[in-house]
This record gives sequence, structure tokens and C-alpha cells, in this order.
Amino acid sequence: MKKAPAAKKPAAKKTASKPAVKTAPAAAKKTARPIRPQPLDAIIGADGLARPPWAAVDPLLKHYYDTEWGMPVRDERGLFERLSLEAFQSGLSWATILRKRDAFRDAFAGFDPDVVATFGEKDIERLLADERIVRNRAKILATITNAVATIRLREDGGLAALIWSFQPHATPAPRTIAEIPTTSDESVALSKALRKRGFVFVGPTTMHALMEATGIVDTHLVDSHRRGSSGVWPRD
Repeated sequence: MKKAPAAKKPAAKKTASKPAVKTAPAAAKKTARPIRPQPLDAIIGADGLARPPWAAVDPLLKHYYDTEWGMPVRDERGLFERLSLEAFQSGLSWATILRKRDAFRDAFAGFDPDVVATFGEKDIERLLADERIVRNRAKILATITNAVATIRLREDGGLAALIWSFQPHATPAPRTIAEIPTTSDESVALSKALRKRGFVFVGPTTMHALMEATGIVDTHLVDSHRRGSSGVWPRD
């Protein structure tokens, strides 16, 4: 007599596996470094004078701020130099340009527009090989182009008259760095006017920086000892 086949054991029910507990990445476990707050107001120096953060530490920038920045520049060569250096400063720090300013003056014939306008290929190669300055072909060519435009502008009142014609009726009165504008309606209009006359590297932000540096506007913080020192704008 044949034995009945043994009954098969019922298959064990599959139980849903518990989802794996995700562990935070090792980097996340580390305590985040606190972000150092940036100074927003004028800084009182050891001499008791208030300056913006950019001019409060570096001796060169401090001297430039105390004696030159924001003072009126009304002559053609002076404004051509400032226009040129502001263009070279694009994408760089002003401290870099200021440290190289004497070398720039030597390389560009004291920023005499009549001389710079005559620069040819040999001069361009000379400038590109000059390690003392910013060796950027586009900016070098822009300086030569702007020298030619400056000479041509003499027939229409000159560079100084054009730039100063965009002086606004009022100047900003910033109490913090965040309140200092980087452009204005006047700098936009000046940019357009210069481009129309053949100038290059004269964007609204660059023109606003030019207007600040040459006293056309006064963006000194109201707590700064330099506020109103240009004689163009009152302190308040």
C-alpha cells in the first residue's frame, strides 16, 4: 500500500521589510561654522575718525579715502585718467589698481589723451608685456579708443563738461553700506551719452563709481569725517 505523500508546509508569509533608517551625512553632523557678520556702518579708527569698511584697514586705501576719493576732478586729463582706471578696475579690486597707478601713468604717458590716441600695435605689445600694469588687451584697446573719443569731444564742449553735466540735483545720504547705490539714473544717462560719442567700457556701474570718486555725487556715509568735504555738496 502506497503511503500518502507528506503534506507540504505552507509557505511562510513575507513580511514587509522596515525601511532603512537614513543616517545624516557626516558633513551635516559637523557644527556649521558661524558666518561672520559684515560691518555695515562706518568704522571708528584709532585716530577717532569714521570711515567705511573698505577704507578702514589698508593704509593705502585709508590715505586715498582721506585725501582724494570724492574730491572734485574737473580737468580733461584728470577725468580721462579716472575713466581709464575705472575701466581697468572692472572685475578687480580698487586696491589693485591704486597700487599700480604710478605704473599706469608711466605706461600711458601720464594719461595724456593726445599721446594715448596715437598708440599703435607696438605700443599695445609693449603694454601687454608690462608686468607692472593690468595686461588686458580689451582694456588697453578701450583706453586708446577713449583717448580718440576724448579728443573728438573737444568740438562739443569737452569731456569734463559732458561728465559734470550729469551731476544730480541731490546726492544720496547713506547711513550704512547697504544704502549706498551702485548705479543711478544719472550714471545710466552718462553711460549712454559716452557710448553715443564712441567711448567703451563705460557701463552705468563704472560711471557711478567715477561720479563718486570725482565728487559729482557724495556717497560718503553720513557718519564719515569726509562727508561734505568736497565743497560740492553740504554735509547734511
